[in-house]
Amino acid sequence: MAGQIIILNGAPRSGKSSIARAIQESFDGAWMNLGVDSYEQITPPRLRPGIGLRPGGERPDLEDFVRHFYAALYESIAAHSRLGLNVVTDVGHHDAYSKPLGILADCARRLAGLPVLFVGVRCPIEVIMERRAASEPGRAYVIASPGDPVPSPVRLWQEEVHKPGTYDLNVDTSLLSPQDCAGAIERRLTGAPQPSAFQTLAQLPIGGQ
Repeated sequence: MAGQIIILNGAPRSGKSSIARAIQESFDGAWMNLGVDSYEQITPPRLRPGIGLRPGGERPDLEDFVRHFYAALYESIAAHSRLGLNVVTDVGHHDAYSKPLGILADCARRLAGLPVLFVGVRCPIEVIMERRAASEPGRAYVIASPGDPVPSPVRLWQEEVHKPGTYDLNVDTSLLSPQDCAGAIERRLTGAPQPSAFQTLAQLPIGGQ
């Protein structure tokens, strides 16, 4: 039997990693965490932030690599699932590159036939800014300044990461703890109807295809 896949999609500091840890700690079975942070560790430094490349088209020289990185990540997710391992993945999908790449639709197609729950991890931008300011040193998060309370990169993440907004479930981490979010995800997995967001997203065109 294929392992369950949970994709957590949201902006940086929205709480995805904390939810992933809560799932690993509380769900039955083996849950592997394959996401943006773990993938960064295997990405050559000169090609980082890799799949964490933020919206705005700032590094078109990296975009073809990013497309292949995402493809490889999702093929790995599929391989784990087919071997019966459950996977939780925290990512920040967007299509605001120098040109549309259709990465999300391509990723959805790579998981065809596998059980996928696609979760939108939402958080108000005011809370995002507070979390960025409180982040541990060395993470290099863009933070507010007196003349720029919401820097453009942060605003772009907030605007782009939830397009087109097709999810099986949405959670708001300003209202729910990571454990509460994990509980909501577990209830959705056992409820009706069956998750179908990735089936819908797989039908979207990729580069005119």
